[in-house]
Amino acid sequence: MERTKIAIIGLGYVGLPLARLFATKYPVVGYDINAKRVDELQNGHDSTREVEDAGLKAVLLKRNPFGFSPESELNGNGLFCTKGLIDIQEAQVYIITVPTPVDKNNRPDLTPLYKASAAVGGILKKGDVVIYESTVYPGVTEEECVPILEQESGLTFNTDFFAGYSPERINPGDKEHTVDKILKVTAGSTPETGKRVDDLYKSVITAGTYLAPTIKVAEAAKVIENSQRDINIAFVNELAKIFNLLEIDTHEVLKAAGTKWNFLPFTPGLVGGHCIGVDPYYLAQKAQEKGYHPEIILAGRRLNDSMGEYVAAQVVKTMIKKNISINGAELLMLGITFKENCPDVRNTKIVDVVNALKDYGIKVTIFDPLANPDEVMNEYGLECHNELDLNGTSLRAERSKIINALPNDFDAIVLGVSHKEFLNMDLNPLKKENTVVYDVKGVLTGVADGKL
Repeated sequence: MERTKIAIIGLGYVGLPLARLFATKYPVVGYDINAKRVDELQNGHDSTREVEDAGLKAVLLKRNPFGFSPESELNGNGLFCTKGLIDIQEAQVYIITVPTPVDKNNRPDLTPLYKASAAVGGILKKGDVVIYESTVYPGVTEEECVPILEQESGLTFNTDFFAGYSPERINPGDKEHTVDKILKVTAGSTPETGKRVDDLYKSVITAGTYLAPTIKVAEAAKVIENSQRDINIAFVNELAKIFNLLEIDTHEVLKAAGTKWNFLPFTPGLVGGHCIGVDPYYLAQKAQEKGYHPEIILAGRRLNDSMGEYVAAQVVKTMIKKNISINGAELLMLGITFKENCPDVRNTKIVDVVNALKDYGIKVTIFDPLANPDEVMNEYGLECHNELDLNGTSLRAERSKIINALPNDFDAIVLGVSHKEFLNMDLNPLKKENTVVYDVKGVLTGVADGKL
């Protein structure tokens, strides 16, 4: 029996783990327009750290598996990464995992999705299925993407080719809840396609699948997952502002409230990244197109987007209380990525904190052992260091860079991201007698002068 040939379009945080997983049972070709990314993957390394090098190399093939016979290398299964569209034209299932960001005005930017759809449409064949995993508002797959597939291929939807939707649930940096261990929602453009899509994912997802009745239901389910989290985090962020005014420890309040069996365990913080900080805008956009202004969703977004400046103001207030001169003060920012133990810097709200601190005249040194300094510079125009020399001892990352002109001590230290490297870090060699330590994540024990 012929194995299903799968093409994954987009080899980032979502596409690569999925490609590696499918490659354990199917012939898979991963396609990405980023030549540097393709080359590193074919050399057996994933700079996003979502897939361990050993796991990647275990399924990696040196040539396209679509041409293998069942008796050949890896029994015809495995992963080949490419930047050439011609290498995926024999696929029967195309899975599109490109990002869906927002523009500077927080409006959904579907450009990557349109381009990926056009590329697949140009090689689409009768009987093929195109599955989308990108987060979108309800209706995008069938109303925005399918017409592009039809136009580029000359084929008829639900007659010649079919569509599916299975929203990604990747949690970057999480080594426990990996793609195979997270229940997967699936959907198809016809009942038969839905079953085909569901069976495909069910064959590799050990946590199981849930077949939604329509693609729109699956799209809506995904977009509200992160909107719900965003609103709940906005609520505790507002609580943090209130309790700070009342001089009450927010984390202690949440700990006490958490003793009730149905209390939701959310904590205050900066909400960035490419999911929680973005997805609510997709739902809001669709609602506004239909004439409804979503008050709670957008209020939550406004509050969470304001937290960077709030944190900076709290740091400055704490410094003033310690009689530290603000203009020209030296501050160390620990972390620049959007979340802990992850190198992803997309839509990180630490940047809002840094820029606000700079507006006060503070000199900020950024240290993050996981972030790519080149990406930080290209994206935000900020210098980031992977190595910090602490009087002879250092924290190192793969892309090591020593801070040559490191101040002997800092006026303030801000823990912005709770990387595991920071949790047991001795801050004393960097501190003056009255240095402020501010803990954005609320994870430091007994050393912080302030926290959210």
